[in-house]
Amino acid sequence: MTEEYAASVRGQVIPKQHVETFLSAGVLRGAGNCATSHDAAAQARRHRQQRRWATQVIVTGELARQACAERSLPPPDDVSPMHLLTIPETDVADLGSIIAAALAHSPAARALLTALEHEQYIPEPAVRDYYDRNRDRFLTPEALRRGVDPYDEPAPADTQPYEDVRNGIAAQLRHAAARRAFFNWLDEARADVVYAEGHEHPGDPSHPDHEHRH
Repeated sequence: MTEEYAASVRGQVIPKQHVETFLSAGVLRGAGNCATSHDAAAQARRHRQQRRWATQVIVTGELARQACAERSLPPPDDVSPMHLLTIPETDVADLGSIIAAALAHSPAARALLTALEHEQYIPEPAVRDYYDRNRDRFLTPEALRRGVDPYDEPAPADTQPYEDVRNGIAAQLRHAAARRAFFNWLDEARADVVYAEGHEHPGDPSHPDHEHRH
């Protein structure tokens, strides 16, 4: 890999300019985790972490593209690497900014997540157990209007029947399982990625300014 490449993903190189274009297009969404400062050293550290963050977003998209090809999934519509859809704050909180940004930026990442979701099997006892343990989430509209305390063992009539909410619960559990499967896939897939100096993962503990809150 020459000095012009930020990373090599199973033989597919990612040019450094690709990363810089991604950053300069204003796609960063609070990933630096460093306060704005007029100190040159602090600004340099911030940019270095942002560059590492952007590299991870692009690497994740490339890994997902390759995974879609391996799974014979229909190729998703290509999106310019500098284009980034709005990232919901809830996704950043639930997924971390790298994966949230990759899913917003990469059609391949979204296609892979959808495929993983279709593969998840949620057994009926798990769905029923979720319902039984979370009755407070299934109060009827009438019970909510009356101000029924959801934590005070509401009456059966104040709770939506299991049959009415069962499919929604199963879909929610499948979605959560797919996200876990995506995390596991990414951890394994990026193990063989080779990074140029200055483009390593922002949470790499071998660097003194590593940042785990990414």
